[in-house]
Parts: sequence; C-alpha cells; structure tokens
Amino acid sequence: MSVFDVLKERGYLQQMTHEDEIRQLLEKEKVTFYMGIDPTADSLTAGHCMALMVMSHMQQHGHRPIALLGGGTAMVGDPSGKTDMRRMLTKEMIAHNAACFKKQMERFLDFSDGKAIMANNADWLLDLNYVDFLRDIGAHFSVNRMLQAEAFKARLERGLTFLEFNYMIMQGYDFLELYRRYGCTLQVGGDEQWSNIIAGVELVRKIEAKPVFGMTFTLLTTSDGKKMGKTEKGALWLDPARTSPYDFYQYWRNVEDAKVAQSLALMTFLPMAEVKRLAALKDREINEAKKVLAFEVTKTVHGEAEATKAQDAAGALFGGAGAAADMPTAQVGRDLLGKPVIDALHAAGIIATKSEGRRLVDQGGLHLGDKKVTAYDEKLEADHFKDGSLLVRKGKKTYHKLTLS
Repeated sequence: MSVFDVLKERGYLQQMTHEDEIRQLLEKEKVTFYMGIDPTADSLTAGHCMALMVMSHMQQHGHRPIALLGGGTAMVGDPSGKTDMRRMLTKEMIAHNAACFKKQMERFLDFSDGKAIMANNADWLLDLNYVDFLRDIGAHFSVNRMLQAEAFKARLERGLTFLEFNYMIMQGYDFLELYRRYGCTLQVGGDEQWSNIIAGVELVRKIEAKPVFGMTFTLLTTSDGKKMGKTEKGALWLDPARTSPYDFYQYWRNVEDAKVAQSLALMTFLPMAEVKRLAALKDREINEAKKVLAFEVTKTVHGEAEATKAQDAAGALFGGAGAAADMPTAQVGRDLLGKPVIDALHAAGIIATKSEGRRLVDQGGLHLGDKKVTAYDEKLEADHFKDGSLLVRKGKKTYHKLTLS
C-alpha cells in the first residue's frame, strides 16, 4: 500500500492540486516534500500533531520531509484563520522558538543522515532586495486573485495590512527556494493553507516550468467545528512544562464519543484494523477506546514512560485508589485550615477567582474527595486530608491533588 492510500484510508486527505499525478508520484518515486510552521511560540501544540503525523507516515514510506521553520514569515504573520494581526516577534524570540520546535519534532521525524531536513526561511527571506523581489516574484501574482483567497476575504472588513498581504507571496517564494535547493516537489499543510499552497505551486510552475504539487489534510475539530486541542487553560501544548503529560493524557481520555474513531485514525499509528475494532465499541465500552487513544497519543508526544505514568495516575484516580503522584498538584498552607474551601482553593490556584468557586458550588461541580461542596462557607478541615493529600474535582473532568505545606 502506498502512502497515498494510507493517508486516504486514515482520513487525512482534503484537497489536492492534481490528485492523479500526486497519487502516481507517491507510488512510483521518493518525493521530497515540505510543511511549514511559523515559530510564534516556544512550543508546538496538539494542533501541530496532525501535520507531524502526516509527515511521519510519509517518511516511513521512504519520502523525505522538510520541516520548514518560518523564521522569516513569522516576522510578518500569516493572516490565515485570524481575525486580527499577529503580534510581532524579534529575531531572538523566533530563533529560540525554532530550537524548541526541533526537539519536539524529533519525536515524530528522523533527522539523522539526511532522512529529514530542518530548514529556516529566514536564510533566504531576510536578505532579499525588495525591488528585485517585486520584479522577479511579485510580477507573477494577481492582486485580484489574491483578494479572493479566504485568508484575505475574512480580513478585508476588519482591515488587512500590507505587511500581511505579502505573506502569500513569501510562502509561495519558499516553495520556489525549496525546489531549487532540495528538489522539493510537494507542499502539504492544513486545509486553511489551501490558498497559500496554490500560490506556491503556481509560482514554481510559472518560473521553473516543472510539475510541483500541493495537498492539504483535514483539521481535527470538535462536533461544533472548533479546532481540537483547546482546553479551559488555552492551547494543549506539547511542552510538558506548559501542559503536563497527565493533563495531555486526560484531554484525549475525555474526547467526545463521536470523535474517538477519527482521533484514533489521525492521531495514532495503530493499524486500521485495530482502529476499526476500537471505533466499533459502544456505550460504556467506548471508554476503553478512549484509554487506548490517550495512551498512544501521549506515548508519541512524551514517550512511553510518561504515557504509562499518566495512565497509572488516571487509573488510580478513577479506580478509587486516590490521587497518584503524576496528577497536577497544588499546595495550601495550614493557616487556611478552618477557612472556607473556596478561599483555600483560590489561594492554591485551583480556581482562578472566588466567583468561579461559588459558581461551581451552585452547579454542584466542586468535590473534595467523593464529597460535594454544598455551601460557600464550607470549611477546609485537616480531616479532609488522607495521607497528607486531598483529591479536588472541578466539574466532571478536572482533578487536582491538594497537599498541605
């Protein structure tokens, strides 16, 4: 089975510039392809996992990935999928973020012996002569066509800066440079990048008169259409210092039932026969599929040891054995014993505000151990702590271990 068939069977493929040619190319040749990520933070998120999974599947079938870090484009900002202009980053911030990205990408891709390439478009974008660039590259872009791109249409009413308007041209130029430097003939990306990908394909074909291609993969979303990978605290980060392996595990453990099958196919390397078996589970049995999903995704991102710790912590919690060591932990001073629970949880950082605590009490969503907190002025007592710790639950799915300091 070619990687094209693998990607199609698992549900990755969304749009392609030349489907028949791409299929034949991936079946008959070893292709150098690229996917770009702008280093706008010091960690990748769960949203990037989809792109890395696609790249990993392709590498496993003998194709060579280029992970293109947008050290140059990050200084402009991609307007795709954004309603406001991105904040500007310094060169130093971008370089630091890029170094962090590579460490996380190495969980998915093998960079040894040239099997994958890490490139940075700052190498060719930052020293461009603007007038030469306009004459050589800008002449191939139609403003009328660019304004039809979804990335720009959504921003026209709110305001689109000329700075951002250059992004599509710069990304198209990236493809041209990668074609010339590495023989890259295929760009892949999330479906929101379709307009930018088309721009690059057309630019290379016009200037080099060579067949190059583009394809997008689907975005993993919740049932209401929002991108998966967002939590109450914001993004689901791959950096364990920003999202603990336990919280990462718990996110996937709590995926809505309707998304389990798709998540297993897209976010794990499990054989499709096993994916289909797990996806066929119903009612309470679907929890077994969720456990497998959570373990497999956490193993890929954080390693098997951390995935096992997270799995054991969740097992201890839901099996009634109390809080495990790898659960998120907060401390509260003994001076808060005898004070309202809400005050203590606020001091420990488990609730952001006291009003959040009162709202949880009103909704019956705050528990100490297996006991529901029913009053605003309910006191935190030493008896609540067994073996020096207390299990706190917010809502249905958020757990913390509270200890006395």
